[in-house]
Amino acid sequence: MTVQESGAEPRAAGIKDVAAAAGVSLGTVSNVLNRPDRVSPATRAKVEAAMAELRFVRNESARQLRAGRSRVLAYVMLDGSNPFFTDVAAGMEDAADAGDLSLFLCNSAHQPTREAAYLGRLEQQRVQGILITPVDPDAPLLHEIARRGTPVVVVDRTPGGTTHCSVAVDDVYGGEIAVRHLIEQGHERIAFIGNHTTVGQVRDRRLGALRALSAAGLPADRLVDLTTTALTVADGRGAGERLAGLPAAIRPTAAFCANDLVALGLLQTCANLRMRVPDDLAIVGYDDIEFAAAAAVPLTSVRQPRRRLGRTAAELLLAEGEPDHEHRQVVFTPELVVRASTLR
Repeated sequence: MTVQESGAEPRAAGIKDVAAAAGVSLGTVSNVLNRPDRVSPATRAKVEAAMAELRFVRNESARQLRAGRSRVLAYVMLDGSNPFFTDVAAGMEDAADAGDLSLFLCNSAHQPTREAAYLGRLEQQRVQGILITPVDPDAPLLHEIARRGTPVVVVDRTPGGTTHCSVAVDDVYGGEIAVRHLIEQGHERIAFIGNHTTVGQVRDRRLGALRALSAAGLPADRLVDLTTTALTVADGRGAGERLAGLPAAIRPTAAFCANDLVALGLLQTCANLRMRVPDDLAIVGYDDIEFAAAAAVPLTSVRQPRRRLGRTAAELLLAEGEPDHEHRQVVFTPELVVRASTLR
């Protein structure tokens, strides 16, 4: 119910209205909202009944104004269309829920200007902390925001210094185990599909691929770069067409894709061109999103602990307020999940 004052428009019920309806003091209503353990069950029930009757909704903005900080965490993700990042966000939400906090999601879409705009708005809104998978993990703006008092945790990247906590996966090792597996399956010319010139994670995965070739005694030119502009299914389809157009003598017999979306696009092109997977082309993806196992040919993929990655990042952010807090750089080890796309 709204409160109708004589000659005025109806307004939302406030804490004074609840106190009057329940016949208690403002302090008692405040305790019910903030410290319910201090109120007897009978009085708490009376206040809660008044709140329900008046359809009272607490004014969180007023509470935020008094505290100088909101009960909101924010995650600025790199690519909202990639299920990897939404899985990471689900882990963050687990930690936020446990702390009675909300989680806002923002998508930079790999655009530095868009990322900076979101960071500015979030800082102005006094969010409790910012989780970010940044375009550049060493961007000066991240350091400035932290120095001004808003904690920042870098996710899926490791910054050069120790100004922030960070949570990441060892992508060099991930690339190494992916290509080592392909070499063990007998492949000696392997395509690498991704945008390694612009995305740090992809650059690390390619470095791991080169290490695997070197360890096997194979020259670096056995890794054939099919560079993409992004990491989407469409990019994978386009790379597949380029790969199929290569002369048979130099065409790779296997492909390591920078993520599962690219791998799924490549798999689609193989089906359209009647290329058999894995007989004509073996495929390894990265991330092990849910779609990987459900593909027409189940996809071998490097698994990242996506939800754990997000939860750990959020827990580090919440720990920023502890007096003895020290910044930590947490690095998880990925694992290879072998499926039909590479097993002959």
